[in-house]
Formats: sequence, C-alpha cells, structure tokens
Amino acid sequence: MKKRIFSLSLLAMASTTFIGCSNNDDSADTNTNGVLYTEVLTDLTTDVITATYNDLNEKALALRTAVSTLSTETTEENFNAARTAWSATRAPWEESEGFLYGPVDTGGIDPAMDTWPVDVSSMNAILNSGQPITPEVIATNNEARGFHLIEFLLWGENGDKTVEQMTERQLEYLVAAAADLQSNTQTLYDGWKADGGNFGSNFINAGVSSNLYPSQKAALEEVIEGIIIISDEVANGKIEDPLNSEGGTPNAQFEESRFSNNSKLDFANNIRSIQNIYMGDFNGVDGAGLTDIVALTNPTLDADIKAKITAAITAIENIPGTFTDAIYNNRESVSVAQQRVSELLAVLQGNLKPYVNSL
Repeated sequence: MKKRIFSLSLLAMASTTFIGCSNNDDSADTNTNGVLYTEVLTDLTTDVITATYNDLNEKALALRTAVSTLSTETTEENFNAARTAWSATRAPWEESEGFLYGPVDTGGIDPAMDTWPVDVSSMNAILNSGQPITPEVIATNNEARGFHLIEFLLWGENGDKTVEQMTERQLEYLVAAAADLQSNTQTLYDGWKADGGNFGSNFINAGVSSNLYPSQKAALEEVIEGIIIISDEVANGKIEDPLNSEGGTPNAQFEESRFSNNSKLDFANNIRSIQNIYMGDFNGVDGAGLTDIVALTNPTLDADIKAKITAAITAIENIPGTFTDAIYNNRESVSVAQQRVSELLAVLQGNLKPYVNSL
C-alpha cells in the first residue's frame, strides 16, 4: 500500500482553511491541500491511467500475435486462443472509458478503436475487392476497423462462427485489423507515459506549468467529468438503447459487443473504470484517488459513492444469462442494473461535481 504524504488527520485540519477560501483562489501553490491534490493527480496519471493503457497495449500485442498465429495455423485451438485474446484486450479498454480525454480524444483514437455498429457492407467490399488488405486500407473507415470488426470476424453475426468458416481473405483482414488496433493502443500508451508524449504532466503539473489546466481544481474537474460521462453512457446509451430502442421494446442490434456476448462485462468494466479513478487503484496498486479528497471533509458522500459503485457493478453482473437474452426475457433485472447506474450518475453529477467545484 502506498503511503500518503500527510496523515488524514493533519490534512483534515488543514482543509478547514482551504475550503473557506474564495473559489477564485484555487492556485496549486497557495493552498495547504495542494500536496494531496498533487498526489492524487500524480497517482491517477501513473498508477491508473498510464498503467491501464500499458496493460491495454500489452494485451493488444498478445491479440496481434494470436491472430497472426491463427492466420498461419488455422486450427480450432488457435481460433479459440484469438477469441480469448480479444476478450482479454477488451477488458482494459472498457476500464479506460472513464478517462476519455487527452490523446484518445484529440487523436480520434476512441472512434478508430471502438465505433459501433460495425459497417459489414464496407468490410465485405474490402474483402471482395481483391486488393491487399493492410492497416492503411482499413484505417479509412472507422466503422470497419477496431474492436467490433475483429469481434465480428471471430464470432460472426450470431456468435456461432466456426474456424472452418474463416476464409483466407477474412484472415488477412483480421491480421490487418489487429495490427491497426495495436498501433492505436501503442499511440495511447506513448501519449501518456513520461518518456513519450507525457500528456500526464498536464495533470501532475496542473496549476504550475500545465498549459491545459490552470489550477489543480481544473484538472480534478476534468477527472470528474470523465467518470460522469461514462456513467451516463452506460445508463442512457449502452443499456437503454438495446433495452428500449423501439418504443419500449428491445432491439439487440443496438447491443454493443453482442457477437461475443461480452456486453455485461463491458458495462461492468466501465463502472470499474469509475471505481479505479475514484479509489486510485488499478491491478493491485493502491494509490491516492478522489476518495482521499472527498473523505477528508465529507465521509458520508465518500461512503455513498463507494456503495453506489459497488451496487452498479453487482446489479450488472447479476443480470441472468447473456445481455441479449435478458433484454427480452429478464427485462426487470436489466432495468434494475440501469437504475443502479443511474443512481451512481446522480451522485457523481449532483454531489461529487459540486463538491469538487467548491474546492
């Protein structure tokens, strides 16, 4: 467990002076709590965000290798290994969706990797064209590249594709798509790490030498906005669209990651993205997070946020069977999960955001 720079009791005493200051007086070097905010922003940058992108890139490299192996030895074992590698890569990506700012936004990487739905017609046009299929060719259309294109090629429309159904052209497309995906994960990791684009320095140096964040509060507000956005997307997009898209009736065509039946895990990992940012933890590393700030002066709010995060994850995981089946046959359980995510969104937007704005 990482040691805190100050004890919580000392910071709690010091916070009284800071919270009473004018909202305009939020420079990093003029408040006693600046040390804690620096620690939180530093740990979120290094231990959560950059670490998540590193994990994502490592798993994308493994996916690229698995797909290459499948293309040269098209066996059922290698087919299943490629599917497993896709699922493993998908997890850290979904756990990164609570911080879709920085290079993933400015570089257009999110749509390049995760556009839904897949444009099957464009994919088929490339497959039938006879031209060599390269990462450069498929990069011209975001709807025919990325996670869901790879998912479609590995599972098929109904999730029951067999290795015998893989054609040489599909394998060629799969290799190019995996290379394209990994190129983007590399760009993300390079964009954040200290010896790369070092975008994280904007958070670490907020209020001191950051061109993007004139104060630490501004950086923290960006962090809060990121977790609000993903909670809203899960409740009102990812769950709502397939559940109630047709005048209150379900439509699985709107369900993300339905080919692989990975939807529930996608949604739960989106909420884990919020959890990682709030707690400052990822892959067993215990850093400082938003909880360390909130708990100082509002432990009730801190406990409420933690409880609602847990409740949302639990409700999603408790949906019986596949999400595709549940939106038709277990709609109440899906609605309960949606409600729990909506309750999390409400406390993040209605309580946490004003709390940080008041710092």
